[in-house]
Amino acid sequence: MFKGKFSIAIFSMLIIISACSNKEEQRSVENIDSNQKEEKPVAAEVEEKVTYPLTGVEAEETELNQRPIAVMINNHPSARPQSGLHKADVVYEVLSEGSITRFLAIFQSEVPDIIGPVRSAREYYVDLSKGFDALYISHGWSPTAQEKLEAGEADYLNGLFYDGTLFWRTDHRKPPHNSYISSENIAKGAEDNHYEITAEVEPFEFLSEEEVVNLKGEPVNNFVIKYDNSQTWHATYEYNQTKQSYSRFSNNEQTVDLESEEPIQLSNVFVVEMEHNAIDNYGRRGINLTSGGKAFLFQNGLMQEVEWENRDGRILPVKDGELIKFVPGRTWINVVPDIEKAFLIQS
Repeated sequence: MFKGKFSIAIFSMLIIISACSNKEEQRSVENIDSNQKEEKPVAAEVEEKVTYPLTGVEAEETELNQRPIAVMINNHPSARPQSGLHKADVVYEVLSEGSITRFLAIFQSEVPDIIGPVRSAREYYVDLSKGFDALYISHGWSPTAQEKLEAGEADYLNGLFYDGTLFWRTDHRKPPHNSYISSENIAKGAEDNHYEITAEVEPFEFLSEEEVVNLKGEPVNNFVIKYDNSQTWHATYEYNQTKQSYSRFSNNEQTVDLESEEPIQLSNVFVVEMEHNAIDNYGRRGINLTSGGKAFLFQNGLMQEVEWENRDGRILPVKDGELIKFVPGRTWINVVPDIEKAFLIQS
C-alpha cells in the first residue's frame, strides 16, 4: 500500500518536472527566435526619385503641382531673341500666317520671370494647350480663337484687356513685337480671375538611362526644317555629343534667351506632318490636329521615322501603334504641312 502511494507521488513529481522543463525549453526557443528576429538586418529605405512630369528631369522639391502655362510667343525676326523660351518644357512651332511661325511654349517645371514677346492666339494653338489643361496666355486673337476662349474651352489671359497692367510694352522693340508678361503677373491674373494655379499634371513617358544608351536609329547630327525657301524661316538643329542635347538656330543664328543669353538645349526634336488649309483671305490657317500621320523623331543624335498621334490632346510619337518614350529633358515639336519638302539633313 505504501509502495503504491509512493510510486504515484514519484510519478506525479516527474510529470510536474517534465512540464516545467518543457515550458523552460519553449521559453528558451521563443527567446532565441525573438533574438534572431531582432538581429535580422533592416532593409534600407530606397528614396523614390521625383521628376518633373513634362521633362522627366529629377526635381529637388516634392511639390510638382504647378499648373502648366501656355504662352503664345512671337517668332518674327523683329522679336528675336525671345525671353524665357529656353525654360519651356515643351514648345510647338507652327505656322500662323504666310511663312511666319509662332511658338506655343508650355511652362511647368519652371516659369520664367520674363516671357515674350507675346502674340495673338489661333484656334489650333488653343487646342494644343488643352492637351495640358494649361492657362493660356496671348495678346490678341483670331475670330475662331476668340470663339473658343470666350466659350470657356480654356482659362486665359489676353493682353487686349491687360495692356499696361499685367502686360507691358518694352522700349527696345516696336509693336506688335514688344508685349511681355512676367510669372508674377500671370499668378496675379490667375488669382484675379479665380483660375486654378495648381494641378495634377499627367506625365509624359520617359526612357530610362539604359534605354537611352541602347536607342536605335539613323545617325543624324544636323538637320533643317524649312517653313519657306528663305533662311529667315529655317529652323536648324545641331546635336552636341558632349552635352547630349540639340541646339536650335533661326536664320543661322543660335536661339538664345534675350536676358541671360542662355541657349535652347533640347533632348527631343519631333517633326510632324499635318494637313494645313486656308480659312480666310487674311491667310489664317486651319490645321488638322487629330488625323495622325508621318513624323521624324530625333533623340540622342539618332533619327527614327515614326508616326504621330493625338492622344488626349497631346501630339505624341508612335511606331506600330506603340507609344515611343521621350528622352528626359526639353522637347520641341515642329509642325509642317509637307514633311518631305520641309525636312533636310545636313552633312
